[in-house]
Amino acid sequence: MLVEKLICNVARKKNADYLRFRPGESYDVPRPRDAIPRLLYLHVPFCEELCPYCSFNRVVFREQVARDYFRALRKEISMYGDLGYSFNAIYVGGGTPTVLIDELAQTLNLAKGIFPIREISVETNPNHLTGPNLAQLRDMGVNRLSVGVQTFDDGILRTVERFHKYGSGEEIAARLKETMGYFDTLNVDMIFNFPRQTMAMLEHDLDILTGLHVDQVTFYPLMVSTSTERIMGKKLGKVDYDRGRGMYMKITDRLKDAYVPSTAWCFSRGDVMIDEYVVNYDEYAGLGSGSIGYLGGSVYSNTFDIPAYIEHLNNGQFPVAARKDCSTRERLLYDFLMKLFGISLDLDELSQKHGVNAYIYLLPEVTFFRSTGGLMKKDNKIVLTPKGQYYWVIMMREFFIAVNNFRDYCRSLID
Repeated sequence: MLVEKLICNVARKKNADYLRFRPGESYDVPRPRDAIPRLLYLHVPFCEELCPYCSFNRVVFREQVARDYFRALRKEISMYGDLGYSFNAIYVGGGTPTVLIDELAQTLNLAKGIFPIREISVETNPNHLTGPNLAQLRDMGVNRLSVGVQTFDDGILRTVERFHKYGSGEEIAARLKETMGYFDTLNVDMIFNFPRQTMAMLEHDLDILTGLHVDQVTFYPLMVSTSTERIMGKKLGKVDYDRGRGMYMKITDRLKDAYVPSTAWCFSRGDVMIDEYVVNYDEYAGLGSGSIGYLGGSVYSNTFDIPAYIEHLNNGQFPVAARKDCSTRERLLYDFLMKLFGISLDLDELSQKHGVNAYIYLLPEVTFFRSTGGLMKKDNKIVLTPKGQYYWVIMMREFFIAVNNFRDYCRSLID
């Protein structure tokens, strides 16, 4: 427990330092310097209603604004093509990307016409799992559909304001069962460690998931920004991160017979597309309002102001409002975190990528995690032990909390 608290505190400080940059008027998009595989992340910030625990950039859906937004998003895609970028995969997140299925289809078709896209992942919600929607998504070339379920417990669903939108846990499970077979990978997004969530509630979620035999399950720890933590406190109670380890151990124990960990919190049946694109792709472009990208060693964020986002693109300008150019050590630490999140890391490949001795740069981190039993050496790689998998859950949780706090800060500038 002391080791976990130390990891949490250090990760929190490091992440705050990593994301310490002030938004400005505008910045350039980093230019491509090589032809490495890259991913195109597209953000669609519209939802029919807003969930109280969510810290992503999202707003209540208004059709005309959303259509104007999709048109601007397509302009941004074309501008990346004009810069000379090439992307092998697309991930569409939100918000709710399927809120206007016709606009999504136009957007994906445009991207496929410009770039050599081989994989497409799209997020959605249970109420969009209709026959016509699923058929259209399959026709668009979607390989992986990720459904935000979070829990099958009706009490929690009511408290976090999802029951009236998506139905009961039983109804959601029935929709998932009907969706099986439409796509190469059907992923179900879950959350553990809600305040008041008991081990029995978690066991019930796991019973349903293992009974459905879905291709993939992603179990996120609850991770909320400072602002949403206050909202959650009023609705469910204070988030107790110390409970997370026991719940995570229960998840891994229950899934181990049918699933293998493809990341520290993503569990897959066989060879399917994994949940976290940050593991498979060294770089990704972030398109859409409030989207964050990582290109050429630079972290950058688009404006969170949707009217300003649309205006920039209508004027032929990139909507980048914040950027930080990372040092060599910051880039190595980023790769250390993200690649080991995918269970293993080849230090020789990392050294070749950055042109330095990665082991020397990362010696304090490697030594610490080996001494605590979190890492072991296997052939030419270092890999996470079962204990190390939870250490990485902690660090990724803190990373995304820091990103969420950054989003809150950016939104505060336009409120």
